[in-house]
Amino acid sequence: MTDAGEEMYELVERLYPLCRSITGDGVRATLDIVGEYIPLQTYEVPTGTQVLDWTVPQEWNIRDAYIADSGGRRVVDFAESSLHVLGYSVPVSATMPLSELRAHLHTLPEHPGWVPYRTSYYKPEWGFCLAQETLDALPDGEYEVHIDSTLADGHLTYAEYVVPGEVPDEVIVSCHVCHPSLANDNLAGIAVATFLARELAQETPYYTYRFIYAPGTIGAITWLARNAERVDRVKHGLVLACAGDSGSLTYKRSRRGDAEIDRVMGHVLAASERPHQVNEFTPYGYDERQYCSPGFNLGVGSLSRTTYGGYPEYHTSADNLDFVSPKAMADTLAVCREAFGVLDRNRRYLNLSPYGEPQLGRRGLYDALGGRSDTKQAQMAMLWVLSLSDGEHSLLDVTERSGLPFDTVATAADALHGAGLIKA
Repeated sequence: MTDAGEEMYELVERLYPLCRSITGDGVRATLDIVGEYIPLQTYEVPTGTQVLDWTVPQEWNIRDAYIADSGGRRVVDFAESSLHVLGYSVPVSATMPLSELRAHLHTLPEHPGWVPYRTSYYKPEWGFCLAQETLDALPDGEYEVHIDSTLADGHLTYAEYVVPGEVPDEVIVSCHVCHPSLANDNLAGIAVATFLARELAQETPYYTYRFIYAPGTIGAITWLARNAERVDRVKHGLVLACAGDSGSLTYKRSRRGDAEIDRVMGHVLAASERPHQVNEFTPYGYDERQYCSPGFNLGVGSLSRTTYGGYPEYHTSADNLDFVSPKAMADTLAVCREAFGVLDRNRRYLNLSPYGEPQLGRRGLYDALGGRSDTKQAQMAMLWVLSLSDGEHSLLDVTERSGLPFDTVATAADALHGAGLIKA
């Protein structure tokens, strides 16, 4: 995990300078880089396409932007940070006094050294984001304002990567690819999703895992619209965001509140003894609110460290490469691996010898445990699995009722299955 953490951080470093938005070449460049790690299938959806209650917007691209003083010095420069331009700014080339320019400037007075992240996706507007201390230092006078951007018919871009499983039932893992230079929100989530996909691809999981890289809100809505006829295959899901800061892990339950992914994540976090919290669903946040909308009602939760809006650096230039760490991303990845390991093995079984306790010794099941440090636990796990294998209780039910580790219970079930005493 240490090596994976360093590699994930390197991926975040590569993605950080790119100017992303809900459409455009920044999204494509991001997916091109992710595609070096896992083979992505990319989709382009034309402007004007109806997707549920929304319409795919025009595509936005930007090449340069700046504010220059009367001497030609760039006092605000897009080349220094993609956060400096209001997202989806229409093109502008003009000279105006500071008094007029102020209406188009966005700052954070409470954090005078930070640059805010602001957008205007669905209203034609232009603007710049800058530090309050930079604005305070600007003298009155004339300023050249230049934004070299285009807003025209094009496409919305998203991508998928599918890890085939033993069954066609799916687990979706979703992350948003629409934010510019914000390391925790959203690049850490992209990195964790990518390395999770890469690790799962080295094995054959039980479920089929579908990784979705899409712009926030409109991207998830587009994916749902284009997959409405097959979305019933999705049995579980997880949205990854804010996955690399130093805060403790936070899981947000699905709208259902009792979906299997909710139980699994709650169990794994508690059993790991990591500091964590589990929050109830709210219809605000990341794309879990799209997947959980009433018409779809998918069992999709959200995993983050510090939650959206829960840290001062959120949606500011302070959410930079220093704000995330390899250690934190590795820890997030480890929890995902543990959770999906439980999810993949959490079967319901039927006891094929339900009248009295079957004789385990003559089947060699006790002998097979010889030499184990947890022999007594393993024996108890077998008895618990036999007792609760009535077709209604899952292995997670057995784990919670017995107080035994899930891995011990699942291993016992494998042994009993191999001996023909239970069936899935």
